[in-house]
Amino acid sequence: MAAQSFTSFVFNSPTKLLFGVGKLGELHNEKLPGKKALLLTSRGRSIYRNGSFDKTVEELRKAGAEFLHSPSVVENPGKEDCEAAGRLAHEEGCDFIVALGGGAVLDSSVAVSIIAANPERDLWDFVRGGTGKGMTAPNDPLPIVTIATSSGTGSEMNEWGVISRTDTHEKIGLGDPRCKPRIAVVDPSYMTTVPPLYTAYQGFDALFHNTEVMMSRSLNIMSEAIALSAISNIAGYLPIAVRDGKNLEAREHVAYASTMSGITMQLTSCTAQHSMEHAMSAYHRNLQHGAGLIMISYEFAKFFIDRRACDDRFIKMARVMGYPDSADPRDFLKALRHLQEKCGVADLRMSEYGFKKDECMTLAKCARDTMGVLYPANPCGMTDVDVAGIFERSFR
Repeated sequence: MAAQSFTSFVFNSPTKLLFGVGKLGELHNEKLPGKKALLLTSRGRSIYRNGSFDKTVEELRKAGAEFLHSPSVVENPGKEDCEAAGRLAHEEGCDFIVALGGGAVLDSSVAVSIIAANPERDLWDFVRGGTGKGMTAPNDPLPIVTIATSSGTGSEMNEWGVISRTDTHEKIGLGDPRCKPRIAVVDPSYMTTVPPLYTAYQGFDALFHNTEVMMSRSLNIMSEAIALSAISNIAGYLPIAVRDGKNLEAREHVAYASTMSGITMQLTSCTAQHSMEHAMSAYHRNLQHGAGLIMISYEFAKFFIDRRACDDRFIKMARVMGYPDSADPRDFLKALRHLQEKCGVADLRMSEYGFKKDECMTLAKCARDTMGVLYPANPCGMTDVDVAGIFERSFR
């Protein structure tokens, strides 16, 4: 098959995006996709502390919508919790989902919407990869409205969610084009209470979505422009948001970068860096996704730089990350390390999360078995031995 032209792409986003400070207060003006919502949130307290729960309830009531609150989502959301919430939505007659929260809630909404419309089915029937059956849901998933309260996944803009299955050590992306949100709200007013370390973890998740798009074989003229803009904003504003969480300007720029990653990932695939981290947190569920990505990021990028796989793209990223005159792809590694240092996450240790060096090949095989779909996007070949080597060199 001939390589896709750099100027050729397909983009279809039916999501109406309300972006900026104060935009949550405009939700009631929108035509909601149903009359009774399952209001899906995490089990934590952050949505009450930051005021987003009360404001969302106010907006739903102003819009004349009923709702049922389901505070069922945990970090690294699991199959069983998503199935239970979906069946609850079905039993209670909910006809759309409102996902209020961070990446875990936004990811879960995809699974919940599918099961709500197909309550007799097992979620893994619709997972492509690992032990999933790769089937298409027979009934249309419920419509989704997303309200992001953190900046990291970009899931408010696309049809993908990452769900874990603990009995098989699988953490796999689940998607259905019908799950693209109808409305997405990104209001940085409700992100100012995210703690510094989590701000960093989430911001680096957004960064790596875009750096992986830049490395990807399917990069195109549109995804490159958006990704470089996002990378520039994270490099410039994430350290400020980490240092001063109430700085709305910084929060807004990081939120922009995160939301744009939800678009770039529709235009261009991520790479195996995400496959590798999914394996890490499938085996060590106490690991935050962004933290795992940070741990392996330097050696992952260095693997391709050493092989001169896409020098020009690393140079372009280095230039928007603080090396404007760069002509050396290794400047990207310098910029990446410097950004991690400024955000206080350069010294993360896999060993502190229970990893052992002798499990590197197990993780490598899990990454390919469960999320092998991302490997063809890599700019050059990568064997399981190569992946295990990246884990080993990242281990501390």
